[in-house]
Amino acid sequence: MASEPVFRICLRGETLLTNPKFNKGTAFSPEERRAFGLIGRLPHRINTLDEQCQRAIDQLESQQSDLAKNTFLQSLKDQNWVLYYSLVSRHLRELIPVIYTPTEAEAISNYSHLFRRSEGLYLTFTDQDYIEESFLEQTKCREIDLIVCSDAEAILGIGDQGVGISTAKSAIYTLLGGMDPSKTLSVTLDVGTNNEELLNDPLYVGWPHQRICGENYDVFIDKFVQVVRKYYPHSLLHFEDFGVTNAYRLLQKYKDTHAVFNDDVQGTGAVTLACLMAAVTVTKSKLSDQRIVIYGAGSAGLGIARQLRDGIIAIDGLDTAEANKRFYLIDKFGLIRDGLGQDKVREAVREFSRHNDEWKDVETNGNGEIGLLDVVKTVHPTVLIGCSTQGGAFTEEIVREMAKHADKPIILPLSNPSRLHEVRPQDAMDWTDGKALLATGSPFPPCKLSNGKEYMVGECNNALIYPGLGFGAVLAQSRALTDTMIIAGARRLASLAPALQNPDDAILPDFGDSPAINLEVAIAVAEQAIEEGNAGVSWKKEEVREKAIRKQWKAVYGTYVFDPNGEK
Repeated sequence: MASEPVFRICLRGETLLTNPKFNKGTAFSPEERRAFGLIGRLPHRINTLDEQCQRAIDQLESQQSDLAKNTFLQSLKDQNWVLYYSLVSRHLRELIPVIYTPTEAEAISNYSHLFRRSEGLYLTFTDQDYIEESFLEQTKCREIDLIVCSDAEAILGIGDQGVGISTAKSAIYTLLGGMDPSKTLSVTLDVGTNNEELLNDPLYVGWPHQRICGENYDVFIDKFVQVVRKYYPHSLLHFEDFGVTNAYRLLQKYKDTHAVFNDDVQGTGAVTLACLMAAVTVTKSKLSDQRIVIYGAGSAGLGIARQLRDGIIAIDGLDTAEANKRFYLIDKFGLIRDGLGQDKVREAVREFSRHNDEWKDVETNGNGEIGLLDVVKTVHPTVLIGCSTQGGAFTEEIVREMAKHADKPIILPLSNPSRLHEVRPQDAMDWTDGKALLATGSPFPPCKLSNGKEYMVGECNNALIYPGLGFGAVLAQSRALTDTMIIAGARRLASLAPALQNPDDAILPDFGDSPAINLEVAIAVAEQAIEEGNAGVSWKKEEVREKAIRKQWKAVYGTYVFDPNGEK
């Protein structure tokens, strides 16, 4: 058993009690209370961390709504990191939806009215001449492994929120990936907002100006990125909630010069790739054998298409043009194809556009568009993925049509929250006569099968992989988070699927096991970085597991020793 860590601390008295990194509250020992000037500042009884967690969960359960619980937990994090992370770790299934999706969206939508204190770095377009100075002031004397930045243009489900700090994402990296919270930084990039409600709100805390775009936007973002690259070249820079116009573009712009990551684009794609890799193992087929229909071609749908395409190239050896032919993308104009015209086929999706001659015998609607049902009837897909946020879009007719031509149809309704899912898992299982392989974007109960058995529905949750991808890149001090590193992480996740041992089990691991799963992902990513010469460390692959376990941050108090030259 590992010995309790010892920390040498220079803080005393009230300064120590108000520092969330080191505050123990009622858990300070008698020796620590004497050494740090805390006698008289705390009540007599000394509590264990277990007892503090019990008190905190009792207080949490007295809150009347998830938003109130979110606010309570944020307050707890502001006071005591170890207690906060220990509490949430013990109740992952219950509390991740409270601190993250979907409750965090509600908290961000009310950000200006709930605002109490600064909780990160706020960089505003009007103050861009002070970006470097502000950044250095915030990071002075700190090691930084992770920087999560957002311009808040596309918050899931609520759109443009102008200003809103991404602390929840950093917290997930710590909870599930083992990132040290003292080495993370959340940054809001305030470039204005096009949300009229916010612009007219006298309590709005952001810059009340129409959202900046074009060259001025790019210059501002680049100033920030270059400061990150200058001072923390081995950090992971995570882009969060950027709009569809900028998300993929910024990722492509910086991915070869820094370890950058966009969860909406790459995280969704990576966990879906892992899901599909596990599913095709069950069906005893290959990725390149699949005919993949993706309903919804925004950031998530397009990110999935690209990640699956890259997986097909890397694993099955197809070239890009051949791999692209496995995909059929559908957006608000129907099937993306050349015949729609330039105004209906965005540049970003053009590489997946289908040729007109494939569809000359398919009837279109009055606008020349081809809908999902006709695509399914024509293509006979083996994989149907939903990223549309259109609840019920995968109708009984569509699902039954798919099942006619696929022995084990792979159906992935990934839209969040559950009311926006394209199909209920139980319905999909009933309409395919129990043949479907399923994973969803939100947790669902097991499906009842006609033979009396239950089918476990996998949760295709980004949090099963992105904390591990980021931790692996940081661990290896990688100069970039390459496509091959992401695929290595997806492969490791797929290899842990319960369905590989029992076909009636889930095609992704249980979310409750996500900390252990992400550790495995991180190890695979770091090993790949070393193998391809992209790491900034001199270790061998065989050393990665030990290094990863050692680097993981744990929510434990340890023993404090007063040292005037110690940590602060």
